[in-house]
Amino acid sequence: MTLRADGGPIVAAVAVVFGARAGERLAWAAPALPGVVLIAGLPALLLALAGRHRWGRPAAGALLLIALGAVAMGRALAGLSGEPSRLSAGETERRVTVRLAADPQGRWTGARVPARLERVDHGGGRGTVLVVATRAAAERMPLLEAGESAVLLGHFRSLEAGEQRWRWRHVGAAFEAHDLIGAGPAEPVVLRAANGLRHRVLAGGEALDGTDRALVAGFLVGDDRNLPAEVAADFRASGLSHLLVVSGANVTLALALVGPLLRRFRLLGRFLGGVTVLILFCAMTRFEPSVLRAGIMSGLALLATFLGRPANGLRLLGLAVTGLVLLDPFLVHSLGFGLSCGASAGILLLAGPLAERFPGPRFLREPLAVTAAAQVGVAPLAFPAFGHLPLAALPANLAAAPAAAALSIWGLGSGLAGGFFESPGVGPAALLQLPTAMLAGWIRNVSHAAAGVPVMVTPRAAALLALVGVIWWRRSGVGPESVRARRNRFVPERVGLQPEPVVGGQQAGPGQQQRRGGNGVEKVELEPAPARLAEHADAPLDPGHDQQELGGGECAPQPGQQTECQADPSDQFDADGGPGQ
Repeated sequence: MTLRADGGPIVAAVAVVFGARAGERLAWAAPALPGVVLIAGLPALLLALAGRHRWGRPAAGALLLIALGAVAMGRALAGLSGEPSRLSAGETERRVTVRLAADPQGRWTGARVPARLERVDHGGGRGTVLVVATRAAAERMPLLEAGESAVLLGHFRSLEAGEQRWRWRHVGAAFEAHDLIGAGPAEPVVLRAANGLRHRVLAGGEALDGTDRALVAGFLVGDDRNLPAEVAADFRASGLSHLLVVSGANVTLALALVGPLLRRFRLLGRFLGGVTVLILFCAMTRFEPSVLRAGIMSGLALLATFLGRPANGLRLLGLAVTGLVLLDPFLVHSLGFGLSCGASAGILLLAGPLAERFPGPRFLREPLAVTAAAQVGVAPLAFPAFGHLPLAALPANLAAAPAAAALSIWGLGSGLAGGFFESPGVGPAALLQLPTAMLAGWIRNVSHAAAGVPVMVTPRAAALLALVGVIWWRRSGVGPESVRARRNRFVPERVGLQPEPVVGGQQAGPGQQQRRGGNGVEKVELEPAPARLAEHADAPLDPGHDQQELGGGECAPQPGQQTECQADPSDQFDADGGPGQ
């Protein structure tokens, strides 16, 4: 299939998402080979016969992607009826070994965490279960981390009504554990290394008070489990809760932090080092769906620039969404994943043109354009899920986002450095945390002040604002050519990977370094050009929801069903996404 237009990958992503949603009604066909041939064979045949027409190959390619998305969703739904679902038919006491797929949520009265079955009694096990820890197990389970194994005593049961949303994490049944009798180290090795780095970073913040320490943990690795309820409520009411969910901006800042080190290597070393940093950072943040989207985009950008073919940001977004949904079609039910993609698309399409149209000095126009573009991008998903947008979200993001970017990069660097001191809470390590405390305090004050403005934008008000915006846009005199001109390249600047495109009249080949006046390879950009307007440009600026809502407190019908519902802000499901998305 060849999608030649710049928008081809976006069309491909839309086709795969559409196919995945349609596949929920075709779950019966996916497990059987005739069903796969029936769903995917016809578009493939059309693809082979469509070369005679200009529109034939793109249309057939889109049909094929729709079919592939439907097959992927059908097979994922069929996987829910595996071994855990069969074992839930009885309440026999069993001994199981599981490997945690996330960090346990909840406290001593009860903890929940999705986990992969490794052993059931004396035999092997397969599938994913929701571990519901009670009694003695609830006291010990919060001490474990993602990737570690646990030996549990308890029984399988079906998911209850309030647990059905966990099915979008491939959970087929619940295992109610009353005792934890053993534990093992994290596997694979990448998770063990990521857990060690995570400990170092968070240990460096021991000099902070409890609230700031919990807040910094949310900013750096998306862990807001210890955040006081009143602080979390302020962040939701002010439209700043996205700052507590690790997103693409954090990926950019992590690469920026190691950029000076990576620039000491040759081109291949920079590429491999950048990919290693991406994998470790995604593992530290538990592969949240929003981080997965940004990590895949950054990885594709690294590869494209290594090959000397820097790619358009929208193209990378489309490729990332297409690949991720085909690998895990349940991502279409992750609100955090959708908000992340919407914010990224909004920034790529609108941030540049809006910055040209807004009046005022550049240092105000550009952050305002990025924030407004991201809000427009997430609005189609945020309004159905939450019903409104906080009016204070736009000014609150303008005030808090620069401090959040500084906090992320300083907190990551100072936390990692402070974590290596013998006493991280005193001496030089404590001095390193003074800027962190100041930045965290500023952001808390902004969220508290903005939360005191209880004015919400309803869908009708938003539609009116959109109409006014379209009229203003048309009268501003900047046409589609300007929009296309602003769609710059998404290439890794911070790592310094991309060489000059042409030196001495010759084009560099893949993997070749180009010289510029004897100064070596020139730096290029990591994020899309609109994201250059602010370090936080890639963050989903969605209103009034917390990490759990991003991760999985989304409107989630049961697998195999199509329903319309409202997202419940009280949901404690953790996704993607989103995962805490």
